[in-house]
Amino acid sequence: MKDQPILVIGATGKTGRRVASRLEARGLPVRRGSRSSATPFDWEAPETWAPALRGARATYITYFPDLAFPGAVEKLESLCETARDVGVEHLVLLSGRGEHQARLGEDVVRNSGLDFTIVRAAWFAQNFSEGYLRDPVLAGVLPMPGGNIAEPIMDIDDIADVAVAALTEEGHKDQLYEVTGPRLMSFADMAGELSRATGREIRHVPISFEEFHANVAQAGGTFVADVFTAIARETLDGRNAHTANGVMRALGRGPRDFADFARDAAQTGTWTSAA
Repeated sequence: MKDQPILVIGATGKTGRRVASRLEARGLPVRRGSRSSATPFDWEAPETWAPALRGARATYITYFPDLAFPGAVEKLESLCETARDVGVEHLVLLSGRGEHQARLGEDVVRNSGLDFTIVRAAWFAQNFSEGYLRDPVLAGVLPMPGGNIAEPIMDIDDIADVAVAALTEEGHKDQLYEVTGPRLMSFADMAGELSRATGREIRHVPISFEEFHANVAQAGGTFVADVFTAIARETLDGRNAHTANGVMRALGRGPRDFADFARDAAQTGTWTSAA
């Protein structure tokens, strides 16, 4: 069985590329699935699904850009049917914490008839270093809605470690791991840690959801802004203001702290204008 490959769907994404690299570092056969990879996989092209899945023993599933997008749950259901038809045995799904649509996606995987592991993740620290908030950090501001709501923000290296454990070790089948960072932080707290890590002031700027929508639309278009703003309205209401023990349950260790993420990211030069 170990000679059968693991398909990583979304292998160019934040978590997917980390999962694929960790699996390859262990000497395991990996198929990197994306629109531009040697193993083509495109959520908008269902004809690419079966060839990518066929012969794989397991797959790591991320839906781009988010399970909350219209049609995502239906596509995930079709993917699970295809995976079952071609003999895939184990699905590992990345899900979003506190999102109604993501819960529906979890149910699809849970009821697929295949072994599964669900990784339900808190907000990503790497949104500040690799995502749409990197440029504002470079400019010294953190414009976010939600007021003083606290979030147990997490390092996605922990997500990758949990996913790899689920894909390669015994004891993770039919498990739900709700994964978070070790402490609750407001966006002002995060700005303070980023300031300490970079050695310059980064200031949290409270904004409305309408302003947030305008910012995202400028960067990624109105449709993307509509969905991400809906997610922000849904999840930045206090529902996620508690930590969970998924990292400890899956890995036997605690999650990384945001301060460690910020320090390490700063040392790589990610927040210099030339990066």
